[in-house]
Amino acid sequence: MTFVAVDVETANADRGSICSIGLVAFDDNRVVEEWYMLIDPCDAFDPINTSIHGIDAQKVRGAPTYAEVAQTINRKLHSTIAVAHSSFDFGAIRRASDGWECPQPRCHWLDTACVARRAWPELPNHKLPTLCEHIGFAFQHHHALEDAKAAGHILLAATQEAGLGLDDWLRRVKQPINRPSRHSLRARQSRRPCPHPQCQGPLQKAVSKPEYALTP
Repeated sequence: MTFVAVDVETANADRGSICSIGLVAFDDNRVVEEWYMLIDPCDAFDPINTSIHGIDAQKVRGAPTYAEVAQTINRKLHSTIAVAHSSFDFGAIRRASDGWECPQPRCHWLDTACVARRAWPELPNHKLPTLCEHIGFAFQHHHALEDAKAAGHILLAATQEAGLGLDDWLRRVKQPINRPSRHSLRARQSRRPCPHPQCQGPLQKAVSKPEYALTP
């Protein structure tokens, strides 16, 4: 169980406008490193985004751009399994890398929202707050470092719940959420009604070849 959990916040609706990033390295089911950075997106801040995460142009004044931290991010993610809750963070890093003409991180991405839907299909939704309440993990939502940590602990809990490892989850998230087992498939097939019921059972001949009484 060695992976790096990732989360970003953006200045506006453009995924590439990353204004903060959090990376949390997990090894042997525990946190071994935390890294958080404010980033100047060199873009306008939408009041809606600021109302969610509390970051504005003043807070990132003097912070590095994504181009200036991309090498550090790529080094921390290199050849790892990078974990994030939903594909938003993956897409944001890809878009920021392209926008700043930086190399893409070379890693395997794993979406913990997809993991959670398969580990706990009975939950009403699979948002971070709902899942963290379910597993008993307290965190500060919409802070990149806190959200990254939450995603990592969700993966740990799901792994314990399902008895699957990281390689197993990388395969499992590509399969249907409610994947039927071989046993359930056989049971379902045995219960499937015959399209021609008159052709089966001990009364086969009587049903298929009825005898009619002759009227005088």
